[in-house]
Amino acid sequence: MSKASGSRRPRFTGRAAVLALVLCSLIAALAYPTRQFIAQRAQIAQQRAAAEQAQAQVDELRRERARWQDPAYVTAQARERLHYGFPGETPFTSVDPSPSVSASASAQSKGQAQAGAASQPWYDNLFESLDASDAAPTH
Repeated sequence: MSKASGSRRPRFTGRAAVLALVLCSLIAALAYPTRQFIAQRAQIAQQRAAAEQAQAQVDELRRERARWQDPAYVTAQARERLHYGFPGETPFTSVDPSPSVSASASAQSKGQAQAGAASQPWYDNLFESLDASDAAPTH
């Protein structure tokens, strides 16, 4: 037998070891930048979503501002929110005829105070409530 056919080549040669070492060092060198790239892409996606949400909010505020430019809308809001009325009108506010259980319990305890308050002007009620809050004991 010849020497070439009788001897076996080792499976793990020096070249293979160097190649494995180079591959491992490339993987180690690229791991951190790849992780940073993925994290930055996630941040970019998050910032885009926040920008879209902010743009939607800006669009809604622009629509609301456009509504407030309409005098009819302003008049309707003044009537609804502030209970304003035109000269000659009698504005009124309806009260729920069936109050809830907790409201009825608190209304019974405050019944006498409210009966007197209904006959007074609103500013007298305001000053009385301020005086009552000033007189309340502090803890």
